[in-house]
Amino acid sequence: MSFDIAVTLIRGALRLDYAFAAGPGLTALFGPSGAGKSTLLDAIAGLVRPSSGRIAIAGTVLFDREERIDLPPERRRCGYVFQDLRLFPHRTVRDNLQFGRRRASPAHRWLGWDDALGLLGIGALLDRMPATLSGGEAQRVAIGRALLSSPAFLLMDEPLASVDADRRAEILGLIERIRDELRLPILYVSHDRAEVDRLADTIIPIGASSGG
Repeated sequence: MSFDIAVTLIRGALRLDYAFAAGPGLTALFGPSGAGKSTLLDAIAGLVRPSSGRIAIAGTVLFDREERIDLPPERRRCGYVFQDLRLFPHRTVRDNLQFGRRRASPAHRWLGWDDALGLLGIGALLDRMPATLSGGEAQRVAIGRALLSSPAFLLMDEPLASVDADRRAEILGLIERIRDELRLPILYVSHDRAEVDRLADTIIPIGASSGG
């Protein structure tokens, strides 16, 4: 299984329980805003610690409370595309991409610099600052930074949220290429049914009752 998740998260007075397994390809966590989808991604990335349970991705155990396994974020080999992108505003596109590349040890690097620029179509943007990019351009850079870290899996949190309607089809096509050509396990958060129907091999409903 690419994703084998069974965890409980405590957030304030809320108890959030998640349990699912999914095979290869793109798995979508589908549900309304505020349903706990992003919280789960943070737990998988190691940014939030579950109170109990187990997280295994592509056969590697990242967290197991009973076995006292809790890999730090930098050892989880996770590529994370945040909803708010989180590009470094004071660094050029080149520097943002290089930040991702430096996160990968040479032994784990599987995506070359030129290959990433070609796949994403961002070679002409390298000397630009994030504030000068369109929503679609910024999203491509954020995806590129995640991919250049040579992750074992990819987390994508509402990647179309900051993209205008004219660029949505373009970014959807890019995500399909990443899914089909790179064959990374992808966990993808969305509240758009048409989006997940187009992209997902597996859809996991996350209800509003889950919280956050």
